[in-house]
Parts: sequence; structure tokens; C-alpha cells
Amino acid sequence: MILLPDMIYHCTDKKMTEIPGSPKQLFIFEQNASRLELLIRIVYWIIIGIILWVYGILAFICLFVQWFHILILGRRNEALSNFAKGYLEYLVHVMNYTYLMTDKRPDIMPVPIKIFEE
Repeated sequence: MILLPDMIYHCTDKKMTEIPGSPKQLFIFEQNASRLELLIRIVYWIIIGIILWVYGILAFICLFVQWFHILILGRRNEALSNFAKGYLEYLVHVMNYTYLMTDKRPDIMPVPIKIFEE
């Protein structure tokens, strides 16, 4: 077993395979690209852009309310914080597709993911 940055791989017959359930690196270089996927991506960009725009406005409202919540009560509201965190996680989740780094399409609707800093 080899531990590489953000990935855990298992070596078998000179081939490295990802171990299921291990963290995976989102932003990796992929040599091969599909021309058809490049055209489909335009429609996907529009849909993801609309979702990010609406989600971003709601997240900004949550942060604005959170600011007053902290100012008045001196503590954070977990629900407001989780909503803003969900927006940032979705943004990072779709970023590698929208910036042409991969052909793997992300889910259109936000899904829970975890982001770690090394």
C-alpha cells in the first residue's frame, strides 16, 4: 500500500488502483478529453451556473443574518453556518468540471462532501 498526497492506492501487478472509501484528489490532470463532452458541458455550465447563482444569493443572506446573530448573541448559528458551508462544498465539487480539468460530470444538485486541508 502506498500513501500519496490525498489518495490511498494499492499496488497490484504494476497497476495502482484507488481503494474504495479513501479520500480522492479533486483537481488532477487528465490527458484524454472528449469533444462531445465539451459540447454537452455548455448546457451543464448553464444549469450549474443558475444553481450556483441562486445558492450563492441564499448563502449570502445566511451570512448576513449570521453576522447579526454573532453581533447580538455572541455565538454562531449552526444551521446558517452549515448552509454557507454547503454552498462552498458545492462550488468546490463542480469546479474541476467547470474549469475543464475533467470530463466526469458532477451531480447537478448539491451533494454532501467533505473538504480537508493538508
